[in-house]
Amino acid sequence: MAKLSDLIEAFIKQMINDTDGTIEIQRNELANQFNCVPSQINYVIGTRFTTERGYYVESRRGGGGYIKIRRVSIKHKGKNFLMHIINSMGDNISQQSAYVFIDNFVDYEVISEREAMMLKAATSDKVLMTAPVDVRGFIRASILKNMLVSLLV
Repeated sequence: MAKLSDLIEAFIKQMINDTDGTIEIQRNELANQFNCVPSQINYVIGTRFTTERGYYVESRRGGGGYIKIRRVSIKHKGKNFLMHIINSMGDNISQQSAYVFIDNFVDYEVISEREAMMLKAATSDKVLMTAPVDVRGFIRASILKNMLVSLLV
């Protein structure tokens, strides 16, 4: 059985897909619908709808308050998008962040599922376990960037 957080996330994503990519929700109304506390809604939005995952969240507190969630549209698919990510990635990246980038590439149809699996395998902590912990992020970033550059050729 799915966790409540997963159900809330799926519900919000479905709402976003059913619109033009932007929704406005009332935290309390959504909490009532899922029979949970409003902080559960905050948790889901704060952890699953981040900029890193391709979402922009805006909120207004108060009686008529709302939360607006907008899926960031990628206008430059393919090579331009990959080049932008390579240039903005930084020199140190965690496994979790690398996987989020890779999943976004698949979501935006920049790479295939198979390519994503290979990127994840090459950047996993399991592969880097013989490297000292303090340099794994740097090695991971280098591997990921080089593999992405190879997709540009």
